[in-house]
Amino acid sequence: MKMPNFIGSLLALCLLAPGVVSAQNAPAGRRGGGARPPALVSPEVHPDRTVTFRVRAASATNVTVAGEMPGGAKPLTKNEQGIWSATLGPFEPNIYSYSVTVDGLRIADAANPKLKPEPAPVSSYFQIRGEPPLLHDRQDVPHGVVGLVEYDSKALGKVRSARVYTPPGYEQGGPQRYPVLYLLHGSGDNEATWSEFGHANLILDNLLAQKKIKPMIVVMPDGHAAYAQPPATNSAPAGGRMVQPFERDFLGDLLPLVEHNYRIEGGRENRAIVGLSMGGGQALGVGLNHLELFAWVGGMSSAVGDPNTTLADLAKDPEATNKQLHLLWFACGKADSLMARNQDLDAWLLKNNLKHTFIQTEGGHAWPVWRNNLAQFTPLLFGN
Repeated sequence: MKMPNFIGSLLALCLLAPGVVSAQNAPAGRRGGGARPPALVSPEVHPDRTVTFRVRAASATNVTVAGEMPGGAKPLTKNEQGIWSATLGPFEPNIYSYSVTVDGLRIADAANPKLKPEPAPVSSYFQIRGEPPLLHDRQDVPHGVVGLVEYDSKALGKVRSARVYTPPGYEQGGPQRYPVLYLLHGSGDNEATWSEFGHANLILDNLLAQKKIKPMIVVMPDGHAAYAQPPATNSAPAGGRMVQPFERDFLGDLLPLVEHNYRIEGGRENRAIVGLSMGGGQALGVGLNHLELFAWVGGMSSAVGDPNTTLADLAKDPEATNKQLHLLWFACGKADSLMARNQDLDAWLLKNNLKHTFIQTEGGHAWPVWRNNLAQFTPLLFGN
């Protein structure tokens, strides 16, 4: 019987967990009991920026590792103890997600506690720090705080969650109020991914220390949404079933809750929205169709639809739209599969005389691109 991918991944993680040996996987002479084998070190980052990956799977016949590292999937080699390994690189300083595939089953690295936040986690990650430190590296500067917000969504009929970044000094209290940026994730991520894997909070800390941005509160919602009564939306396209309930929850529940409970400066002039991939489509759709709420709108590798349908109201009075928009900014990597959609959006905006900035960067549909995008976008906000 074929197991669901997530359940199968969990079972594989249990079987391959460091220090745990089943009767099937135990080395000869150890079956039936005995001391546990030593825990694996994986990944092991070496001073020359090469990285060794290790997987304990004595009965497996094929093990590979693949992820954001260049070069595609790489095979691991098994030794006499049933441990598969490979040393790859050297890699440029950055943060890299990866998975291991054991006889066709993709799983996280059981020896690595650093999991990339995902709806069904199958990716681990490692970091190679830069020298000097990169903008997303933790540096000796004042740091903000990332907190968890849970709330009852009336729109969706369930408990939802978001992450909220407050800048250094916010927790000390005081009368100061801050502009707010709503930062949305992609379809393979969740509300924790921008901070835990994207290092958005560290990027903001470092930009603040360099005096390149204004202090701001950043809200990172859960972009995956569904109505409490799914049958009511069965006739809508899959994309509509995601965007519409998200917008209802976001505008009706989360935005008022956050702006009531945090020291946020009210008004559209102090409100921005941006996202990546799925979240880029959501940010452009919600932001540009609610200019009464947002004066600053952006997207990264955005999964945008036909602007003639999704953004038609913008073109009815371009002059009025341009007066309302302080910034419409979007970017996409030249190797990104969504580049054509973003080019179409750029052409449509130009045709309708709608002011905007479109940046084509190096890279594809990957986090190194989006971290850089965040560092490019935030200094443009709030009249900095």
